[in-house]
Amino acid sequence: MALNFQKAEFVRSAADKAHFLRDGLPQFAFAGRSNVGKSSVINRLLGRKNLAYVGASPGKTTQINYFLVDRKAYLVDLPGYGYAKVSRAEKERWGRLMDSYFQDEGEILTAGVLIVDIRHKPTADDVTMHDWFRQTGCPEIIVANKLDKLKKSQVEPALQLIRETLELTEEDALVPFSAEKGEGKDTLIRLLTEKCGE
Repeated sequence: MALNFQKAEFVRSAADKAHFLRDGLPQFAFAGRSNVGKSSVINRLLGRKNLAYVGASPGKTTQINYFLVDRKAYLVDLPGYGYAKVSRAEKERWGRLMDSYFQDEGEILTAGVLIVDIRHKPTADDVTMHDWFRQTGCPEIIVANKLDKLKKSQVEPALQLIRETLELTEEDALVPFSAEKGEGKDTLIRLLTEKCGE
């Protein structure tokens, strides 16, 4: 199924299970640490500057946000984790929200997109998120963002560290990406489009 990522619109925010979308369209869930540039990756994919909210301080996405692409699939922006200076109660609320999304009986998830920072070893939170995606049994794409911050010689060792930390196999999709420059965008769109057709 071909998807035109230029045709996208914000549909709704879900603060609880009752507001999850279950209309049968494919859903691609984007997850990542609060300061990893998740909203910037989504905006780059959609060719828009600020459709997904880019916060000056991390942790602004506190609900699950749905963006309809080409009226055929959703990009789902999950709350960022691990960095934001918010209360323990708020963090626990995010955790419950994420948990109920992943365990929804509607089996709403088509593929997961885990965004990590290419410059650093994936954190314990990244590994947990990766395990959540694996447990759902849905395909996962790892996006190594901030590629533009590395020299060419640093890229392969950085990708290798991500592969080892997340225990990726040759079959697992790992996309070096720059939300700033757009590198990796075409590859990620192709992978998402393939998952849509499966």
